[in-house]
Amino acid sequence: MTPALESEDEPITINYTSGTTGRPKGVIYHHRGAYLNALAMALDHRLTADSQYLWTLPMFHCDGWCFPWATAAAGSCNVCIPRIEPERVWQLFREGITHFCAAPTVCTMLMASPAAGRLPRKVRLFTAGAPPSPTLIARMAELNFEIDHVYGLTEVPFTIAVPAPGQDRLPSAERAALQARQGFANVCAGEVRVVDEEMNDVPADGHAMGEVVMRGNVVMLGYFRDPDATAKAFHGGWFHSGDLAVRHPDGAIELRDRKKDIIISGGENISTIEVEQAVVSHPAVLEAAVIAIPDERWGEVPKAFVTLAEGKQATADDIIQHCKGVLAHFKAPKQVEFGPLPKTSTGKVQKYVLREKEWRGHSKRIH
Repeated sequence: MTPALESEDEPITINYTSGTTGRPKGVIYHHRGAYLNALAMALDHRLTADSQYLWTLPMFHCDGWCFPWATAAAGSCNVCIPRIEPERVWQLFREGITHFCAAPTVCTMLMASPAAGRLPRKVRLFTAGAPPSPTLIARMAELNFEIDHVYGLTEVPFTIAVPAPGQDRLPSAERAALQARQGFANVCAGEVRVVDEEMNDVPADGHAMGEVVMRGNVVMLGYFRDPDATAKAFHGGWFHSGDLAVRHPDGAIELRDRKKDIIISGGENISTIEVEQAVVSHPAVLEAAVIAIPDERWGEVPKAFVTLAEGKQATADDIIQHCKGVLAHFKAPKQVEFGPLPKTSTGKVQKYVLREKEWRGHSKRIH
């Protein structure tokens, strides 16, 4: 017989971070946080006993964003597949799947499939794991996916870009740009702020950048057997995400970059997320990653690593000139390299692999 819990704060699972920036850390989830985040997911994803939830999201990643418990709470049907085979996934969509969760890289894979085509009825999609571009969101909407963007880390599954009343009547490009924001704390999460180095809130003007910090119900207990890393993460009583963001006048947050990824070129900050979104808006681009590379004059400049869509062609100059048409010229990539992107098992791009190659022999610290 399983003994009763003595406290709702007792550990329930340990999830290891993806290791995109260093040695994975063991993140301790507690019963209260898992329970409340599962309820938030069931509510926000609109799960019911009639729902058919497809597991394209690994259950080992952040406890499957707590959906094993969310689907159980709603009485939904779980449809499990051993691996992501796009043609099979599209078949399942057409056979009755109503909900699924996937990282943007999985969405990109599905869009590129020969089996892709507009579905006869809407399928609800939660996407997270990396900031999705407005281009990706708009393309998925064209295929009849009802998409919500959620944000968090292994340590804190936290926000959702809840659409405002009337947002569905906006032009598709404007609607997709709003959906690409990270939004607001979910109904059970707690508090989220964007702060400067002194822990003061930055102005809610959509321009001033600061670090995203959180506290509340669904934040981890700490790192397994790593008290120093735990103390550092919770400095000042808030969990420090390491993500740089702005807060918009409506209260929504929007990521600009990871602290380690921001490009400082000639004293100007350049968001790799902003440049990536510009690159993938080119019609020939399937996916892209942008990093800083060394430059004798400016210190560092952006470089784009690009995977082209099957059957499409573009040169490096095509990509650069396209970006100059949608960005300030100094933000456009100075170099473009074509080929597949290195990824983790959960589909996250391993930027440190790209940085290591570009900065070998230079003085910049490799993350």
